[in-house]
Amino acid sequence: MEPQEIREGYLVKKGTVLNSWNAVWVVLSEDGVEFYKKKTDRSPKGMIPLKGATLVSPCQDYGKRTLVFKITTDKKQDHFFQASHVEERENWVKDIKRAITCLAGGRKFARKSTRRSIRLPETVNLNELYALMRDPDDGVKELKLEQEKRVFNHCFTGATVVDWLISKEKARNRPEALMLATGLLNEGFLQPAGDLSKEGADSREQSVLLDQPDALYYFADSGFFCEGYSSDEDELVKEEFRGNIIKQGCLLKQGHRRKNWKVRKFILRDDPAYLHYYDPTKGDDPLGSIHLRSCVVTAVEYVPDAKKYDIDGNLFEIITSEETHYYLQAATADERKEWIKAIQAVSKSGK
Repeated sequence: MEPQEIREGYLVKKGTVLNSWNAVWVVLSEDGVEFYKKKTDRSPKGMIPLKGATLVSPCQDYGKRTLVFKITTDKKQDHFFQASHVEERENWVKDIKRAITCLAGGRKFARKSTRRSIRLPETVNLNELYALMRDPDDGVKELKLEQEKRVFNHCFTGATVVDWLISKEKARNRPEALMLATGLLNEGFLQPAGDLSKEGADSREQSVLLDQPDALYYFADSGFFCEGYSSDEDELVKEEFRGNIIKQGCLLKQGHRRKNWKVRKFILRDDPAYLHYYDPTKGDDPLGSIHLRSCVVTAVEYVPDAKKYDIDGNLFEIITSEETHYYLQAATADERKEWIKAIQAVSKSGK
């Protein structure tokens, strides 16, 4: 029998020979992880056997990259992967860990809820706690804070996190709340924003989140950005990033000039309604943006002038109010429906 395919999608992978990071199509089966240069390739670039393997998440080997996890094979070969957002990383890590556990026990793969924390008490579920913190009404409030001639948008202080945990009866005292907050930081749910909080995160002390009013942090999947004092023109550009993140993930995008297709990380924001796209292998600066106000988005069966890529369905098109056409491809039919629905909602509500 062929191994059962458990999960598939785009991730960024570090090369095993060179130090370059590239977007690849990844397929998780019961006994291994295969990765392909393109989704349509018939033969994988490589296969990682999971029998006897271990997984580390979050992986801090590459400090400038967030949302990285590491698979170490039975032969002590390391493989590094990077997800595009927290939920995506957690889903991959959960299923890979489960596959490793099932292989070790000689059992068939079956999903089972597992803890996402190593050092915290068994009753603590950091994923649920993070969801509560992100609640727009009762969660931790994201603020615009100024510090050392810089403006930090969508952030909060370490002291605020500790206060919130105690006020919501998630912790009995500040040391206990600090332990929970540190767990959230170590697992990648929270990220350090300012110099002080980054120094704390890089320290070797057990408590890396600082319970201080001047230590700044942000949610890993928030609209956080930092800016210096700038002109009115700069403010107009940065206005694009002030909206809440509605959806994010990797899609294939057709280039406007060469008409070739590349994997891009997309972040959909509302109010203002923008879809920013990034090179998933590099930093946080977007390659471009699509203003979605009054746009039209529809599923399509083909793309004019498609070149240099084998198109196999799940295509959709965005036509902006200025009549610029963008062609994108989702990994599955369900994912295409989700993106179209989310973009349509934002285009009607966002300014």
